[in-house]
Amino acid sequence: MKKQFGFSVIEMTVAMGVALLALAATVVAFRDSAYTNQRVALKSDISDNMRAGMNFIVQDLIQAGTGIPVGGISIPNSGAPGSGCANGVSALNRPTLSASGLEFPICNTTLPAVEPGDGLGNPITSPDATSLTPTDLITMLYVDNTLGLDSKPINQAPFGADPGCLGTISANGATVFFDKTTIYLGQVNCVDLSKAIVPINPGDLIMFSNANGNAIQTVTAVSGQTLTFGTGLAAGDAYNLNGTGQPSGTLIQLQNYTTNALGQHIYSGTYPPTTASRIWMISYYLDNLTDPGRVRLIRRTNFNPGVVVGETIENLQFTYNYVSGSNVLANQNTVPVGYNESEIRSVDVYMGARSDNPINISGTSTYIRNSIQTQVCLRSLSYVNQYQ
Repeated sequence: MKKQFGFSVIEMTVAMGVALLALAATVVAFRDSAYTNQRVALKSDISDNMRAGMNFIVQDLIQAGTGIPVGGISIPNSGAPGSGCANGVSALNRPTLSASGLEFPICNTTLPAVEPGDGLGNPITSPDATSLTPTDLITMLYVDNTLGLDSKPINQAPFGADPGCLGTISANGATVFFDKTTIYLGQVNCVDLSKAIVPINPGDLIMFSNANGNAIQTVTAVSGQTLTFGTGLAAGDAYNLNGTGQPSGTLIQLQNYTTNALGQHIYSGTYPPTTASRIWMISYYLDNLTDPGRVRLIRRTNFNPGVVVGETIENLQFTYNYVSGSNVLANQNTVPVGYNESEIRSVDVYMGARSDNPINISGTSTYIRNSIQTQVCLRSLSYVNQYQ
């Protein structure tokens, strides 16, 4: 019979081995490609998440200091030196995640446009037990220029054809009435009510300014055209700001006054022409309490509930660059000795984040991490008339 040709068992085994090796290499390459694609996608998602939060921070920092007096807004204080304080003592509550009642620097007699918070944020520990340093928080101020409260003094006397403004400020600084024909609370003006804006609400901050200085108060009640500034937490003053009994930094110190033989001011209960402006106080910090598995970046306006602007953020750090005359001090975590917050010219922001869930890489469950950083020039603090 004619001989039949075919493969031997050895040849078949070798061929199968080679095919299996090629198939294994293909599977490994495909798996690595899938992991790489997954890592790239996760890093892209993390970057998008961080950029969204960073954009909020940058926008607020750019506006920080707008309309705020150089050196900050006067706040109630003792007016006398205290322990370790050269210029008096205040106790102003600061919006943070902690319920323990963190305060602004105890020796401050003014509320600055930017207040550092080095290490005042909660320490964050990631799910894979990578311990991180305590995070920072930051607080900044700027004027709401949409309301138009400062379009005219509250209590301007008539002058010529100008009818003035019939608003009043109480002698004890507890209430302020706005003349509806000039300033209509809750709308841009009383002529065009279609131009709605954010109305004044309890918890808002109002800065008052006149020739005698400036002061800031917490609105605790709104009734028509009258704002009330109650005293104490029970009244709605979460800041402990409406301290009309303090000898310095209150609304009363903006009154007309005479000086007695001892050089003391005797306040008359009346006010020179005084303007008002609503102040936004914006704070940023990380919240690891609401959902410990997904740490959130919080943007908080005044003492209102915070708004989530970024998720799964693991680290938030700020450093500050100061300019005092010809002296420059960079990359400072807090306010160095001999400098003050009004001399901050730019802020460095660092943010670190991780993936929502771990991925398996070579048999190991691993979180993907990324970070972002930027420097923001504080426009309203950078251009200062040094000869003023």
